[in-house]
Amino acid sequence: MKITSEILTELANHARREAPIECCGLLAGKDDLIDEHIATRNLRNSAVAYQVDPVEHIAAMKAARARGRRILGAYHSHPRTRAVPSATDVAEAYYGNGFLYVIVSLGSERSDIRAYRREGGRLEPVRLDVV
Repeated sequence: MKITSEILTELANHARREAPIECCGLLAGKDDLIDEHIATRNLRNSAVAYQVDPVEHIAAMKAARARGRRILGAYHSHPRTRAVPSATDVAEAYYGNGFLYVIVSLGSERSDIRAYRREGGRLEPVRLDVV
């Protein structure tokens, strides 16, 4: 999976703006390139969990489809912990079939951004190629 450096910067900036609450949003693109993010509300308004607003999710899917694109994944932040899926992240990773889950960690001076895909009952690391 590929992602633009601009999107990585925007994800980190979104996470910083929302801290100490977890930010969340959707990732869009075409084929295997993520070149758009859609910031959404975290309905849980929590520092340890997130929920993308379903109304915003459906609107983003429709808008992407109208432009010949699709939602390739979702992202959220871990304001104080590493970019490793929590038990809640794993339990709530409902999408399969290549859907990407990206975590932005603010646990250090530099943000750490990692990607995962659901395989069986786990979220397995996925390499992100920056373009």
